[in-house]
Amino acid sequence: MASVEIEVHPLTQNPTEAWQKISVKQPKGHDPQVLPLDEPIYENKVRFVCMSDTHSQTAKLPTNFIPDGDVFLHAGDFTKVGRPGEVVDFNAFLKTLPHKHKIVIAGNHDLTFDPTFLDPGQKREDLERCFRVKPNSVDEFLKKRNITSMKQVLKDGVYLEDSETSVHGVRIYGSPWQPEFCDWGFNLDRGQPCLDKWNKIPEGIDVLMTHGPPIGYGDLCVSDQRAGCVELLTSIQKRIKPKFHIFGHIHEGYGAWSDGTTSYINASTCNLRYLPVNPPIIFDVDLPEGYTKYEL
Repeated sequence: MASVEIEVHPLTQNPTEAWQKISVKQPKGHDPQVLPLDEPIYENKVRFVCMSDTHSQTAKLPTNFIPDGDVFLHAGDFTKVGRPGEVVDFNAFLKTLPHKHKIVIAGNHDLTFDPTFLDPGQKREDLERCFRVKPNSVDEFLKKRNITSMKQVLKDGVYLEDSETSVHGVRIYGSPWQPEFCDWGFNLDRGQPCLDKWNKIPEGIDVLMTHGPPIGYGDLCVSDQRAGCVELLTSIQKRIKPKFHIFGHIHEGYGAWSDGTTSYINASTCNLRYLPVNPPIIFDVDLPEGYTKYEL
């Protein structure tokens, strides 16, 4: 149960108008706690390297594009439409990375990670009709490998879906959902359905990963409309209060901001033309007392 009761904002269905009301009360003048890509790695800090929205374009990344670190985070949309081959390729990419810990969530393009798209019924038909992914071929792929979901293909990373993991005492929570965005995966109606997911996020999380952005931070579309979730921002600022919030989804929203408590990072690697041009974003979290990065 959430210790602070969060209510649905009356303008939640109109995020652009909601932000006009919310923004006047937002803290200003705080620098996000992100680092230059060549910042040395410190023994008393956990180095995080963040990317998102690579859309099966990792083979096009320049050499030395991704800096070293302790933890690699990917905030979803690692494929174009979630085809098995795309997921296999992404796992192979993860395997090449030098980071000891690799943590991944899905995004709206990773359709075969959303179980509703493989269930019998309309969604399964949409998968083939709209996205040219054949559900039967996915079934055959899973059966041949004796696995039950595409999530099990990511053997070289930790996959989070409304769940938590810990690295060197630093708590990390991941969730793939976002307010409805066309007819893609992990869509929810704005308001209470989104809030129900955010209420699952425990307090005390250090690093929060969601695919979609909160309202007002990294969510401004090229149309000049906001795509972020009002209830996500409210939950972060009033209850969860993580040190860092990592997301993607809105490619043109790449960048970092801070409200003085949380640094918000849109780590979208691809730009609007789906070219992987935006560099990873890195940050450090102090190593909690009693923890070490090195095995004794």
